[in-house]
Amino acid sequence: MSTTFDLNDDSVVVIIGSGAGGGTLSRELTQRGIKVVCLEAGPRLELGDIVNDEREMFPKLSWLDERIGVGLPPTDLPIWSCKTVGGTTMHWTANCPRFRDFEFKSLSTYGAIEGANLADWPIDLAELEPYYDKAENLLGVTGTNNIRRLPESNNFKVMQAGGRNLGYTDIDTYNMAINSQPRDGRPACLQLGFCSSGCAINAKWTTRFNDIPKAEATDVYELRAECMATEIVTDENGRASAVRYIDPQGNLQEQKARVVSVAANVVETTRLLLNSANSRHPNGLANSSDQVGRNYMRHAMVQILGLMPGEVHFYKGAQCAGVIRDEIKHDPSRGFSGGFQMHTLSLGPEYLVNNINPAGWGEDYAAIMEKYKNFAGLIVMGEDVPQQDNRITLHPDRKDSNGLPVPIVTYNNHPNTVAMLDYAKDVGRRLYESLGATRVFTIEKFGATHNMGVARMGDDPATSVCNEWGQTHDIDNLFVSDGSLFTTSASANPTLTIISLIMRQADYLSQQLAQENL
Repeated sequence: MSTTFDLNDDSVVVIIGSGAGGGTLSRELTQRGIKVVCLEAGPRLELGDIVNDEREMFPKLSWLDERIGVGLPPTDLPIWSCKTVGGTTMHWTANCPRFRDFEFKSLSTYGAIEGANLADWPIDLAELEPYYDKAENLLGVTGTNNIRRLPESNNFKVMQAGGRNLGYTDIDTYNMAINSQPRDGRPACLQLGFCSSGCAINAKWTTRFNDIPKAEATDVYELRAECMATEIVTDENGRASAVRYIDPQGNLQEQKARVVSVAANVVETTRLLLNSANSRHPNGLANSSDQVGRNYMRHAMVQILGLMPGEVHFYKGAQCAGVIRDEIKHDPSRGFSGGFQMHTLSLGPEYLVNNINPAGWGEDYAAIMEKYKNFAGLIVMGEDVPQQDNRITLHPDRKDSNGLPVPIVTYNNHPNTVAMLDYAKDVGRRLYESLGATRVFTIEKFGATHNMGVARMGDDPATSVCNEWGQTHDIDNLFVSDGSLFTTSASANPTLTIISLIMRQADYLSQQLAQENL
């Protein structure tokens, strides 16, 4: 059903971004009959555009506008995100763990950590659990709702065997938003591999092929693709009244709004709020606390690859369908606070060998390529503590092709992160060596994909950007609806928690609209 709203219709909710946050909010609100205009900067891909080839999919999905990285790790992409309808749900491993209870209470659990800006979340696990339940059912997460888990790949079997050798016991093929059996109009996974850059058969959940079509089946939803939001306009009372954006023809448009939701991933969420500064909000919108853009987190990550004595063919099967959870705990005796998980990971031949041997030539390069079928791989993912100076700011002079200030991403590892990764690298090395690995490689240089923080939730407007509902403290009809809300990062992949938070936000927002409080 095609719907078009007038630019002067000030009764609509304008959602900026169509990924895990924006796509979920679109579906939730339209199912209640609330009018929504969704602005997405990227193009709309069809299922036929998706192939199981990381190299071909990268330019189709990636946000490649200029971003400046400062600090560590050095990379040409200081933050990686998607620029397409469906956002980063078009490029994700589909891992869906829940936060642990202690991970909502980092400050209370760990105590103050020098150099870290820890805070407890304004909600706890008990408050989010009903929404975790709903989200898992919506996505068809394996291992929940009597949905069987995905089969064991060779890469998983290697990781499991090595983990058992080290005494780990909490190991399985994970909770995945990838169908193990046909469900909700999507087929079962065929274990094709090379699928984090999009699922060619639509076995993996995305907002593009799930939530957005459900929103479009109503008569209260309009998706405007290739529309780049540039500014949120406020009225004489300082409230959000419209969103300016560049349409596909390059023209500047302005859509009136009753409520504005920013769900553009951390860089664009920050840029939009800061770039909307005006005389009433001189430091940017929702930024009276000076916390917009601060406390950026990306998870503590390292990839560990083992060259095994036999063939593994680790590329076959879902890339991260297997997990060791035993280290998700707070145990300061390990030398750091917070926990980490380990899950399977495979890389395409070119990505693998270029990360191991950046020179791209020589006998060692050739030897690695010849042994590609013998590699096993996992990724360590741990809690990244927030730091005030890990942040996103705007360049004072440099502009991009849209005339917007170029974002600057400043990030440095905290000593707690360094200690965690050192411990985890040793675990990974011993895991593969226990099975006879002839060589073990670690890869730490890669662009972040789990982007969190920058508009954190909290009870105190002086130290946070949003309240427990994602409603900004400064402007009551301006909401943040993506991973920017995270107060801390936990060790869990963030997507399930984003979706659960936004389902909860939708309940609140729709109630406030019905009561005419907004």
